[in-house]
Amino acid sequence: MIHSVIIECHIYEAHSLKQKRSVIKRVVTRLRQQFNIAAAELDYQDLWQRSQIGLVTISSDKIKAEQELQRAVAFVMSIPELEVTGTTIEWL
Repeated sequence: MIHSVIIECHIYEAHSLKQKRSVIKRVVTRLRQQFNIAAAELDYQDLWQRSQIGLVTISSDKIKAEQELQRAVAFVMSIPELEVTGTTIEWL
């Protein structure tokens, strides 16, 4: 079972691409370290206040995969520098 989530984010405090990339890099690194998922910035690399982060996990148990990604999304939502503006969930 492959489960993926795409998170749309707005970064209010970023006033340059360098500041945005610093925040996104920190978030993606912590996601990879703390959760059993793959994470990457997917889109809007050239916009300095908008980002799209993709998360994916593979598991034989649908419930465990969903719980892991829900915890990861909750973590992203708890980061004060980011505002989550939307999420898209897919099962494959």
